[in-house]
Amino acid sequence: MHQAGKKPRLKALSISPQPFFSPRGTPISVYHRTQVLAEQGVEIDLLTYGEGQDVIIPGVRIVRIPRFAFLGQVMVGPSVLKCFLDIFIFFWMVGLLIRHRYDFVHAHEEAIFLALLLKPIFRFRLIYDMHSSLPQQLINFNFANNRLVVGLFRFLERLALRHSDAIITVCPHLLTYIKSQVGDRPSEFLIENSIIDAVALAPPMNSTAAKQGGEGPGPEFPAGIPVIVYAGTLEAYQGIDLLLGSFAKVREAVPETRLLIVGGTPSQVEHYKALGKSLRLDGACTFTGTVPYELARSYCRKAKVQVAPRLSGAHTPLKVYEQLANGIPIVATNVLSHVHVLNDDVAILVSPNSESLAQGLITALTEPEISGSRAQRAQQLYKSNYSRGVYVKKIQKLLDWMSLDVRDRRHSQLR
Repeated sequence: MHQAGKKPRLKALSISPQPFFSPRGTPISVYHRTQVLAEQGVEIDLLTYGEGQDVIIPGVRIVRIPRFAFLGQVMVGPSVLKCFLDIFIFFWMVGLLIRHRYDFVHAHEEAIFLALLLKPIFRFRLIYDMHSSLPQQLINFNFANNRLVVGLFRFLERLALRHSDAIITVCPHLLTYIKSQVGDRPSEFLIENSIIDAVALAPPMNSTAAKQGGEGPGPEFPAGIPVIVYAGTLEAYQGIDLLLGSFAKVREAVPETRLLIVGGTPSQVEHYKALGKSLRLDGACTFTGTVPYELARSYCRKAKVQVAPRLSGAHTPLKVYEQLANGIPIVATNVLSHVHVLNDDVAILVSPNSESLAQGLITALTEPEISGSRAQRAQQLYKSNYSRGVYVKKIQKLLDWMSLDVRDRRHSQLR
């Protein structure tokens, strides 16, 4: 028996139905969530897809389903391929739950639905790590616009929110949404994806990781040339069309400026290269394709201006926290996913149209007293509100809740 007040050592099964590790939002979040939980003494098995780079996280055992490389790579957002792979995730979950006794299951994204099916059988505590609203994802990615399908996922999402023992959200908008669905509960935790530590990749990289390395180390720009950097995926909602159109206007005012766009699949890169060429930007605009995570971050730290041209969305992307921490001027569109964190004191916020974005970029390039002071305040905001120490305290609060819950459960079983 555990002594009163002493935290029991916890063992957890984390389910991440994504290519892990890959340099994009949810896998980065999963890496840091798992890393910090393990640092706090939680013993973790992490179940994930076969695709992805191997990483080193002390105290974490990574378990992969088969790769199925002939089916291609898993893209961002919902897909038929993900549905197929999640069938194998489910059966691997069953096997792990039979062989091991876990205190809780930590389910990321759609893994929550699989965990809900198994919870009554294996009687584990369940944490739902809600990175986004899954019914909204179906709409945003045009995966299923059928009302019945979206309605079914809304119903399943409400079930997940009601039957999870704890819920993690990544932004205030999602927390507000949860409260509208299940009310205000002490087991709801806002833990932003704000850690910007380096990712410890396991050498050597596997064949999948090598393919994800992109087009190589990328360009070098002459000293003194101002470079605007965008780093992230090239999905339609990221506003790359808007960025390219705005940059054409920026070049008229500051001709020596260069634009570096980091990220994107080969087909996306070719599409936007063609658009840039039509705007006469070839030579001034460089695309790297997908590059290793640390290389992408190094490009951002060399920028004169960081840009976030996103058109829509509600949850705050990881790159916003990285941009704050870099201490380099930020120009971002005034959309919900940005204004949870950014404001006019720390960034140059603009309307999501080419004229406004172009003017914001020109201001950042030509008025250093404005952009420089905001960049300094951005760095201060990151340190006080979103740094690693703040993140760890939030994880500790979650574990305090889970430890109390598990201790009470164990005591009740001994009666």
